[in-house]
Amino acid sequence: MLKIKNINKNFGGLKAVNNVNMNITKGSITGLIGPNGAGKTTLFNIIAGMYKPDQGDIFLENEKITDLKPHDLFNKKVLRTFQISHEFATLTVLENLMMVPPNQFGENLIYAWFKNNLVKKQEEEIRAKAIEVIDFLNLKKLTQELAGNLSGGQKKLLELGRTMMVDAKLVLLDEVGAGVNRTLLNEISDAILRLNKEKNYTFFVIEHDMELIEKICNPVIVMAEGCVLFEGKFQDVKSNEDVIEAYLGKGIKIKKV
Repeated sequence: MLKIKNINKNFGGLKAVNNVNMNITKGSITGLIGPNGAGKTTLFNIIAGMYKPDQGDIFLENEKITDLKPHDLFNKKVLRTFQISHEFATLTVLENLMMVPPNQFGENLIYAWFKNNLVKKQEEEIRAKAIEVIDFLNLKKLTQELAGNLSGGQKKLLELGRTMMVDAKLVLLDEVGAGVNRTLLNEISDAILRLNKEKNYTFFVIEHDMELIEKICNPVIVMAEGCVLFEGKFQDVKSNEDVIEAYLGKGIKIKKV
């Protein structure tokens, strides 16, 4: 699905990403972990088109996407969520979802004035899709709630729902567990697993919650100081001495959070 080849990114004298090579398999949930400053978010920003790498290339299903902007990647169904949710606070949950699909007829004045029947037909289809997503994520009771009133975990579910509105090929999840209580985090992780198994979504996940990583991710990639340190199953990752030293310091073992 995604090939990351010899990616480098410097900020002044700091080498944030140092010759990184990764392959993200289609249909997988790949975890990306590492200490703060390891280069994880910088790498995500490069994949998502927010930063341009100094060297290297990125390929989506063998198509070079290195220089594409975020909106171009959106059209290729590559979506990214953020540690801090980016909802439209004054719109309802339903309206937030209905905003997502591109090229809506209602955005074109010609269609709005002279082909209103097409606008209404498409809007009904988008509404039906949004309701389907709401049901999938168990958000029905919040359908007409303003997004700004949602809890942190509910906002993360809404962000996940937005990726479903365009049937994403690849979803980059940036710390989906940050600030979320355990009950809602279980709902989010279950939704991710269902999307992966039932709809074949491919996920690439930055996360600090080791319990969540263990539950949903295989393989797990570890970064440290801008480089890939290790890749394997979670059980292998948490017992690797290099990972333990780089991630938490000598003599400290990775435990569930």
